[in-house]
Amino acid sequence: MTQDTDEKPKGWRGSRELWLDAAREAFIASGIDAVKIQPLASRLGLSRTSFYWFFDDREALLQALLDDWEEINTRCLVQATEGFAVTITEAVLSVIGVFLPGGGFEPRLDLAVRGWAHQSDAIAAKVNSTDELRLSAIRAMFERFGFDPDEADVRARTMYLVQIGYISMQVQEDVGLRLARIPNYVKTFTGQAPDARDLARFEARHGGADLAG
Repeated sequence: MTQDTDEKPKGWRGSRELWLDAAREAFIASGIDAVKIQPLASRLGLSRTSFYWFFDDREALLQALLDDWEEINTRCLVQATEGFAVTITEAVLSVIGVFLPGGGFEPRLDLAVRGWAHQSDAIAAKVNSTDELRLSAIRAMFERFGFDPDEADVRARTMYLVQIGYISMQVQEDVGLRLARIPNYVKTFTGQAPDARDLARFEARHGGADLAG
């Protein structure tokens, strides 16, 4: 194949990432029913047939969206639970940071997938299994710092369900106010107040209020 024919698909077929990005935007804005090949092609200024260079059919695109959700949201959360921390309060701050703007977790994508779950038993089952995976990671984090399994489970659930509650309720909260509440959230989740050094490191990463008070 010549260089010209190698380059031509980039000009008129787009790319897998281009189609997936457009699908994600439509999904987040308008739900799963908005993810259709022809409207996406029109939005991208591409032919419908170009879609099939990258996906077998619409179902393959929907599966890619689901995989994308796991890669973006679940991976960053699990990595945060496994990251280095000296204390449980430092570990919990790292996980909380994932849910803040710029932390890696995309709340609107999570909300869209949960909305999709109301339309599909298969997606609902996937969301349930993913929630359990995330909870398991947080639970293991607490156990690593000496909490017994039952207590670790309740603390993990309290912590995770608060974060998902923010997303599901689409809470509109000033970032500075949310940051100012974090020390008390950490104390609630762990039973321990975070020390000034942990809060200073967290504030340096995320900015906002003087968390040490």
